[in-house]
Amino acid sequence: MCKLFDMNPFSFFLFLLIVVPVVEIYFLIQVGGVIGVFPTILLVLFTAFLGAFLFRQQGLTTVQRVQTSVQRGEVPAVEMVDGVILLMSGALLLIPGFFTDMVGFLCLIPMLRQKMALSILKSSIVQQHKPRADSSSGDGHQDVIEGEFKRDDDAK
Repeated sequence: MCKLFDMNPFSFFLFLLIVVPVVEIYFLIQVGGVIGVFPTILLVLFTAFLGAFLFRQQGLTTVQRVQTSVQRGEVPAVEMVDGVILLMSGALLLIPGFFTDMVGFLCLIPMLRQKMALSILKSSIVQQHKPRADSSSGDGHQDVIEGEFKRDDDAK
């Protein structure tokens, strides 16, 4: 197994904080050397505006899917993880550079994003809440609802 994925989260993010800017600078220098400085700057700005436009479109679609799931009485788990992936793609698209733009645009593809969301939900990254055995019946439904009440006519 790759040692990179065995790191603790702090070391992994520190690694990304160092490697990603180096990769971005490398690609910016390479593209700038081929097409020139001003076309490179215009290309970076164009990808940022295009990414913001697509991010807004995909975000509105995801919000509509969440509302539809809630109206049907379903838990919008996939849509919620989908929204988090969209937020990450939006952040990646705001960072100037070609590598982060490429990863951000990949996260904007709905089918790929949905597959990522499903794999995240199936993995151990997200812990799913399961009812305790002592507070539910054998079929998994809650039998007891705890709460407090006060009668207004007793106070009169």
